[in-house]
Amino acid sequence: MLRQITVIGVPMDLGADRRGVDMGPSAIRYANLQGKLQQIGFEVEDIGNLQVPTPETYEIGDTKLKYLREIVRVNEELAQTVTSVMEKGGFPLVLGGDHSIAIGTIAGVSRLQKRTGVIWFDAHGDLNTAETSPSGNIHGMPLAASLGWGHPDLTNCAGDGPKISPEHVALIGVRSLDEGEKRAIQENGIHVFTMHEIDRMGMAKVVEEALHIVTNGTDGVHLSLDLDGIDPNEAPGVGTPVAGGVTYRESHLALEIISQADVLTSAEFVEVNPILDVENKTAKVAVALIGSVFGERVL
Repeated sequence: MLRQITVIGVPMDLGADRRGVDMGPSAIRYANLQGKLQQIGFEVEDIGNLQVPTPETYEIGDTKLKYLREIVRVNEELAQTVTSVMEKGGFPLVLGGDHSIAIGTIAGVSRLQKRTGVIWFDAHGDLNTAETSPSGNIHGMPLAASLGWGHPDLTNCAGDGPKISPEHVALIGVRSLDEGEKRAIQENGIHVFTMHEIDRMGMAKVVEEALHIVTNGTDGVHLSLDLDGIDPNEAPGVGTPVAGGVTYRESHLALEIISQADVLTSAEFVEVNPILDVENKTAKVAVALIGSVFGERVL
């Protein structure tokens, strides 16, 4: 893994209904992100936050694709920023913000890696489109958009068409899927490791299988981690909590195994919402997990 990490904050909350997730990047930084990474032995460059408009200053627009234009604009800037970091030999670590920012992160990575594997750590599938989404919130659509499914403004954001392929994607920790997402998974053969598989197989086996999927015929792997993948008892500060999630111990084990595989070329941590948190607990969990991604160990 590269020893230069570039932190990119994206205080996006246009893709979600719950306000406060725009403060996620600041909360993660406040939980001593930079100190943690430097302690492990990395050089850290924090380039600050991208500019994101506030919902009050814009119209929602199409209720099936809320704030579409503004979300696309921010993601196009994010994609260019991610590409620039990677061109200079750095590792982009993106802090959200809601999960709609994954559209830009993956688009930026895919400009340099034509075949990118993706580990999607999340309670949800994020595979909705305008036609299947119950809410019209774009933070439930980023994986679909990256796969080339949905509204052309999203699928063509920062580059025409699909950025990744279904056979190179593995979802971990899923326990809430809409009906349209279930159909998309079944019809396209996407690998999903729900909490059922984690309970039955054990996290180590799940991650080993996921790594085989995302590294088979790819040039690098992107980690997209939504903090709602963690059980809400341990990470309460998220907008869409789902009971029965991955434990703190399981999540560290998963990320340690991923780290040891030495295949990651980019990562993002999203959906930390300080307004819904308790004493910045979820941001602290995020920083601890980031430590595991970058090689921190007990011994």
